[in-house]
Amino acid sequence: MNTQEIMQMALDLVGMTEIPADSAIYLPGRGIRKVLFAIDIGVPELLLAKELDCDLVIAHHPQAAVLSFPQILDRHVDLMVSKGVPPAAAQKAITALKESSEFRYQAGNYEHVTGVAKLLGLPFMNIHNPLDELGRRIMQQTVDGLGEGATVGEVVAALQEIPELASAPTRVKVAAGRPGNPAGRVVVAHGAGTNGGYEVARTYFEYGIGTVVYIHVDYAQAVRLRAEGKGNLVVTGHIASDLIGINPFLRQLEETGLELVKIGA
Repeated sequence: MNTQEIMQMALDLVGMTEIPADSAIYLPGRGIRKVLFAIDIGVPELLLAKELDCDLVIAHHPQAAVLSFPQILDRHVDLMVSKGVPPAAAQKAITALKESSEFRYQAGNYEHVTGVAKLLGLPFMNIHNPLDELGRRIMQQTVDGLGEGATVGEVVAALQEIPELASAPTRVKVAAGRPGNPAGRVVVAHGAGTNGGYEVARTYFEYGIGTVVYIHVDYAQAVRLRAEGKGNLVVTGHIASDLIGINPFLRQLEETGLELVKIGA
């Protein structure tokens, strides 16, 4: 196999036709038989892969070299609009988030890890949004099965039954609101680069969404949402939630005959 074929497998899982802005093939390769996969890859993991005679390293999270990353945050707008938020309000909700991301990428050392991969002659890529989108769909289908009469506690319980969440050391928790509250309409706001923070959740609440599900959120932003009391926020846990979309992809890779060395997956 080659790196383009592997990327295409991930895209096909969710019907994407182009590599999204938070995913990339940093160093292409062919004749791939043995792959090291980890959610996060740095120089030590590249050296480990070389030591283990791997032909390719796949990360989930993007490197600083993916300077187009801020563009994937526009996916929040698509998700909000699909749930009834007006486009102008959705765009406004991500303005600060997108700008802060652009500033962060301006400061990033974008050639450090990818430069090491090139020196090692080690094919290297990351696959982020396709796998997050797959995980989002699985979580959304899970909560949709409850109906709008469910409580927040019932949403938490249903999500906690997803195998990756059930086996995780972290637990699904209510970050704002109470378990006994009516859940109302539930949106899993995932697969858009990172969580939307206070502004995206607040905007969902303003336009009729009762419960927002993030995979992680900053404490200070959760506290703001608690203080306002306009809706419920459920947090499922970052790494465990990422694995919901990652694991089906890794199983598919193994079914092709590739040997996988997995770190944390």
